[in-house]
Amino acid sequence: MEKTIYVIGHRNPDTDSVASAIAYAELKKRLGAPQVIAAMAGEPNPQTRYILDRLGISEPLLLADVHPKVRDVVNRRPVTLSKDATAYDALERFHASGVRVMPVLDEAGNPSGSLSLLRLSETYLLPCPELQREIRTSVAALARTLAADCIVLPGDETVEKFHLFIGAMREESFSGRIADYEPSSLLIMTGNRRTIQQAAIERGVGLLVVTGGHPPDQDITAMAEANGVRILLTHHDTATAAWLARLSTPVSQVADHAFTTIGIGEPLSQLRQKLLQTGDAALFVTEEDGSLAGVATKSSLLAEIPYGLILVDHNETGQAVPGADAVEVLEVIDHHKLGNSPTIAPITFITSPVGSTCTLVAARYREAGLAPEQRIAALLLAGILSDTVILKSPTTTDVDRSTAQWLATIAAMDAEDFGKEIFAACSSLKHYGSPLKVVEADFKHFTQGEKTIGVGQVEVVGFDEFDGVKGELLACLAQIKQRGNLFIAGLMVTDIVSGTTLFLVEGHTRIAHVMGYPQLEPHLYEMKGVMSRKKQLLPHLLKILEKL
Repeated sequence: MEKTIYVIGHRNPDTDSVASAIAYAELKKRLGAPQVIAAMAGEPNPQTRYILDRLGISEPLLLADVHPKVRDVVNRRPVTLSKDATAYDALERFHASGVRVMPVLDEAGNPSGSLSLLRLSETYLLPCPELQREIRTSVAALARTLAADCIVLPGDETVEKFHLFIGAMREESFSGRIADYEPSSLLIMTGNRRTIQQAAIERGVGLLVVTGGHPPDQDITAMAEANGVRILLTHHDTATAAWLARLSTPVSQVADHAFTTIGIGEPLSQLRQKLLQTGDAALFVTEEDGSLAGVATKSSLLAEIPYGLILVDHNETGQAVPGADAVEVLEVIDHHKLGNSPTIAPITFITSPVGSTCTLVAARYREAGLAPEQRIAALLLAGILSDTVILKSPTTTDVDRSTAQWLATIAAMDAEDFGKEIFAACSSLKHYGSPLKVVEADFKHFTQGEKTIGVGQVEVVGFDEFDGVKGELLACLAQIKQRGNLFIAGLMVTDIVSGTTLFLVEGHTRIAHVMGYPQLEPHLYEMKGVMSRKKQLLPHLLKILEKL
């Protein structure tokens, strides 16, 4: 089975992140990779949702995290035993399957015991004279194991404790040997020996097994019926029948009823921890309803995770979907600074200082000699226009401009008009639903030395609406700063008309002395001409951190 590949952007995805994921997944499919799926690491912001609705494109798959789970490595076709299966059945299944541990299941399919080949071997192969004669079995299980017929009185699945005696001697000696045992506990096994059969029946034994396929005489069976003695007839010889009788014990009597389970949705790290802590050779994996899903062993930890990632619009694990550091990353397409973790093998890593990841994805289409379908072209165009603020941001390059024109032609759109439509439809802060969502919609973390900062950004048309909610936004920044143990937490409110950003920040008290921009009021700075977090504000803040 081919590995599923998710093309996914950063947490708190923006339009560039979602658009590039969708478009690159579509390109991969056109190039013959149907297992590639577009995904997103969070809910789309109002602008992105508007664009997807406007173009009639479905939202990508939402992946809250990609931490490997037990379900990703477990064998869902485990070798199992029913609780009524015999030790003989278990040996046959161990031999045929090669496994070392098998779950014993109850009628509902839930694990009720664990049977290991080691435990079975110790039970039946190690010498233990005081237990050699004792057999725990049911008449029905014994009949199945011996391929025997119940010729007097039917047997059921009730487990009984028998003491096995072989009737291969004179009747006088035989009667003496069994004299000290409770008759109902005796299992007498003999061949075509009438005297032994008669003595056993007269004694009122619990069960008589006649071997060799020779039916007892009619008067013997009549006597057995009258005395309530059950008789089984098997074609096995006495030696074979005696050996098989010990293996007729139902596995419910042999299995270990102390076993460890793990839910199929639990993290793979939890499986590793449980295997180390318990020392068990295997853990039973259960579904939510308690039924068995599979069996996990230490070798499960070496199984290949059935999915991988292509990261777009980011390359740092701190901005990636949770769990990305535990999954194979196959490609990266990004336009930000490098901060990626090492990979275990060489990968395709495409980065360029352009204004939008969608510009780089569009270039992959052109390299493949393909043009994106009209809706995908419009989506890529939207990603470029969003990230470059209609090609006005300082991050905008000539490559972005030429790519936007190429995509606009395919999409049959005017790029500037489309950009104005996007921002006009989504510039109101009310679209976000709450002040906290305004701050978190496009919030990213950055690290300089031992200090971590977080900066969000929203685009608006004019600052009138912001003035009415800045107090609530500042309170949200304080909450996020404390929750994430950040050095500072800020929000860029960027007016796309004037090209000015109001930077609201909660953080170190000395920041006002080194900010270098006019302070309009406590916690608020005016940054004329600043529109880019990546190219303008972030480098400035990182320099400030060196001074604090």
